[in-house]
Amino acid sequence: MAHDAAVTDRGVGFGVLFSIFALVGALAMLAAPGQLTKAGGFALAVVAGLLAVVATQAYA
Repeated sequence: MAHDAAVTDRGVGFGVLFSIFALVGALAMLAAPGQLTKAGGFALAVVAGLLAVVATQAYA
């Protein structure tokens, strides 16, 4: 009995995409002029990092 399994790299792609967003958020946190912008960069980095892990686990 043959089983056809569709294997995609969607988890890796989403992981890389959200990792790039996390990197942008971390850079904004370090280089932003205002405290509110630094807080937004931190929030972006944390949420994007969380989504990178979840996307990698969900589609693996």
